[in-house]
Amino acid sequence: MPMTNPPRALVSQWNDVWLLAGVRTPFVDYTQAFSLISPIDLGIKAAREVFARSGLSPEDVGTVIAASMAQTSYDAYLLPRHIGLYAGVPTHVPAQLVQRVCGSGIEIIGHAADTLALGRASLALCTGAESMSRNPIAAYTHRSGFRLGAPVEFKDFLWEALMDPAVDTNMGGTAENLARRYDIRRSEVDAYAARSFERALAAQSSGFLAGEICPVKNETFEVKGLRPRSLRLTGKEMLVERDTHIRPTSLETLAKIRPAFGGVQTGGNSSAIVDGAAAALVGSGEFVKRHKITPLARIVAAAAVGVPPEVMGIGPVSAIRALLAATGLKLAKIDRIEINEAFGAQVLACVRELGIDEARLNVNGGAIALGHPLGATGVRLVFTLARELQRAGARYGIASACIGGGQGIAMLLERA
Repeated sequence: MPMTNPPRALVSQWNDVWLLAGVRTPFVDYTQAFSLISPIDLGIKAAREVFARSGLSPEDVGTVIAASMAQTSYDAYLLPRHIGLYAGVPTHVPAQLVQRVCGSGIEIIGHAADTLALGRASLALCTGAESMSRNPIAAYTHRSGFRLGAPVEFKDFLWEALMDPAVDTNMGGTAENLARRYDIRRSEVDAYAARSFERALAAQSSGFLAGEICPVKNETFEVKGLRPRSLRLTGKEMLVERDTHIRPTSLETLAKIRPAFGGVQTGGNSSAIVDGAAAALVGSGEFVKRHKITPLARIVAAAAVGVPPEVMGIGPVSAIRALLAATGLKLAKIDRIEINEAFGAQVLACVRELGIDEARLNVNGGAIALGHPLGATGVRLVFTLARELQRAGARYGIASACIGGGQGIAMLLERA
């Protein structure tokens, strides 16, 4: 059943806004080396590193915009502010948190582009950070105490947050709905997942992924006038330099994993649960010229749309169509496409609906192999895409993601 175009989409276009730099921590399997680290500290690490690698000064930042989903530390309210302050951004510069679920990382780059286009700032720090390991076991109904015989409602937030009560379906169930709608078989989903691992392994072996990763070790962040913050790895790990979920994964191995949602999706062909952070710097054309910077890419446009919640994974289709309609481009002109691999069947549904050439899709692997730290993923998608456009000498690329609750988001880049 084809998906029709939405009657409206939230679209922004920019003429002179640039992606200057990006970096991320390794993405580490949950409950492993990053399991006790606050996402604030992961975000600080990524933010500090993006300044160190780019040679740009945090003193020039005019706005800090952060993305994070679950509140996984007691100081979670302060996440964007503390990332900025401990990255060296001046005290007078404001910070904000943006939440569009799995699209949050792309959204904050769009927010930065809007801010710069309006002349409110000339340089923005965008940071996404997520600790899946620290998602709490939570209760929301016991503030006034426990009544005799009443149920105790502590639940696993990481699992319960996957449920969309509006349609009584969890996120995996929405992928199963798409598999049925597009007649996607388990063997196809496993084959797609095997290719994601294969491409990620190749990108890791070639050093492509290392070019965007900052190694993480035990570290203390000190800023004059502020109490020090510490980043401490779990267990015997002294240094983490690589994504830990990437591994040789055969089709035969994937085929043996039991279904997770009663259909084609399994733990092997769905996005990996990982901890990590990513940071990017977005600058105005005037800032680029004044500082004689060679940017990674021009940020051309972005679109956010709503889709039916029960098939939320089709969101990239409507968002990409909205982008193409707004810019007058045809899909054939898009050299590289990143669609976040929330679920293998979800990506394949988008491929079929849009008619995407898979040779141009997620060419360095995706979240099935690398993992999906919710708030950080979109930032990674955008600067990984920009780096790939540079590597391939290609012109246009789109980064996109489906969004729980029934949304889609996409961003168009042009190689600088």
